[in-house]
Amino acid sequence: MYKKIQQWIRLNYGWVPKPCWIAHCKELAGIQVGRAWNRQGDERKHLCPPDKRESIFAAFKHFGMT
Repeated sequence: MYKKIQQWIRLNYGWVPKPCWIAHCKELAGIQVGRAWNRQGDERKHLCPPDKRESIFAAFKHFGMT
């Protein structure tokens, strides 16, 4: 699903979000997130910038995730 979200945002907004930004936004939206194989510790190291979140939330809505 991450690839579909990235493609949709690229087509509609002209930029590609990092997977860690999508995961962060999923947490903010209350959507269950699996643990990444390479994640160390419980804290996120790369939070989604506030100016990019609206586009990601729009993708969630488009795909019926929220």
